[in-house]
Amino acid sequence: MAKVLEGPGMELFNKWGIRTPRHVVISSTDQIESLVQSNQWMRECKMVVKAHEAIGSRMKLGLVKVDLDVTEAIETAQEFMGREVHGLSISQVIIAEMLSHDEEFYLAVKSTREGAEILMAKFGGIEVESNWDKVSHTFVPVGGKPADDQLEKCAKEAGFTGELVEKMRKFASRLYECYDNEDGLYMEINPLIINPNDGKLCALDAVVMLDGDSRFRHPDWSFSFAPEFGRAYTENEKQIMEIDSRVKGSVKLIEIPGGQVAMLPAGGGASVFYSDAVIAKDGTLANYAEYSGDPPAWAVEALTDKICSLPDIKHIIVGGAIANFTDVKATFTGIIAGFRKAKEEGQLKGVKIWVRRGGPNEAVGLEYMRKLKDEGFDIHVYDRYTPLTDIVKYALEGEDK
Repeated sequence: MAKVLEGPGMELFNKWGIRTPRHVVISSTDQIESLVQSNQWMRECKMVVKAHEAIGSRMKLGLVKVDLDVTEAIETAQEFMGREVHGLSISQVIIAEMLSHDEEFYLAVKSTREGAEILMAKFGGIEVESNWDKVSHTFVPVGGKPADDQLEKCAKEAGFTGELVEKMRKFASRLYECYDNEDGLYMEINPLIINPNDGKLCALDAVVMLDGDSRFRHPDWSFSFAPEFGRAYTENEKQIMEIDSRVKGSVKLIEIPGGQVAMLPAGGGASVFYSDAVIAKDGTLANYAEYSGDPPAWAVEALTDKICSLPDIKHIIVGGAIANFTDVKATFTGIIAGFRKAKEEGQLKGVKIWVRRGGPNEAVGLEYMRKLKDEGFDIHVYDRYTPLTDIVKYALEGEDK
C-alpha cells in the first residue's frame, strides 16, 4: 500500500471529474511570489495553508492555518518550510482556497478481500470515528461496478434527501471510477462539502492509498509516494523505488541507521523471517530489503550495490527459502556483480557474507557464490538443507559449520 499526499491525490480526483478546491503545492519559498502572480484566485480569496507531509494530527501540531489572506499565506508557508516535526523536516506546503460551509459529509471506497466497499455519511470531520455505526455501507464485488439504484439506496440510508441523493450518487460513482482505474486500495473524502460558489459537491480533503506495485501501468503518475516511516526517503531508497516501478518482479529497500546486519533476502517472507532471527540473537538490522518475482539481474545488482554501501555493516545475509520460479542462477549473477563492484569501490572490508538458497538452477548459482572466496570475499554458502535461521546463528554466534 502506497500513500499519496494530498496535492497529487486531489489531482487524481480532478482527473476523474471529482471537484476539489483550487490549490498549489510548493517545495521552495522562492516559488510563492510567482505562483501568486500566476494564480488570480490566490489574490482574491481567503486560503488554507497546510504542511504537505505524511504527518497525522496536523491541526493539533499547528501545521494547518485557515482564513488567511495572501500576505498571511505567504508568511505561513515560509514559517512551515523547513520546520522539524517528529524528526521529519517539512519540505512541502499546500495552499488551497478556503471554502466556507455549513455541513460536512463523508465518502470513501476501500478494498476488501472480495471486492470494494463504498461508505457514506451525512456528517464528516471528527464525527465519523465517534459515529461509525451510523455510516452507510454498500458492497461492489471484484470486477463489478456500483449500480445507480445501489448508490441511491446507500445515500438514502446515510440520511441524504432531495437533490443531495442524486448528487451523492454521481459523486460516489466518480470516486469509485477513480479508485477502480487508478489501482486504488483506499480513497477517502473527509470532509465532502457543498461549494458555496456553485452549489456542487467538493472534496475538501483527499486521502489516497494506491497499489504501489501497479505503477508500471500508470505512466502519468508523476508524483512520489509519501514516506512510510515518518522521514523522507534516502537517495538510495528513491533509486530502488524507481527501478522497482520499471521491472518485472520486485526490488525493495528501506535503510535503518546504526545496524550491523544487512539483509538481501529473496521475498518478503524471508525478509521477515531473517529479521526476526537477527533480533532474537540480539543483532541490529541495517535495512529491510527483498528481491522477488524473478526480477532482472541488473535490478538485483543495483539493489546489492546499495546494500553494500550501508555504513558500519559487519554481515550481509543473502537468499531465502526454496524458490518456485525465481531463477537462482540469474539473480545470483546480479548479486555477484554487485558484490564485485562494491569490492572494487573499497567496500565490504571486514564484512562477512552468508548465503542460503534453493530453487531453479540453485546448484549452479550456489557454486558461483562459493567461487567468490577465491576472489578474496569472506563468504559462507549453504544450500536448501540448511535451515534459514541457522545462518543467522552462524553469523552472530561465530559457529560456521
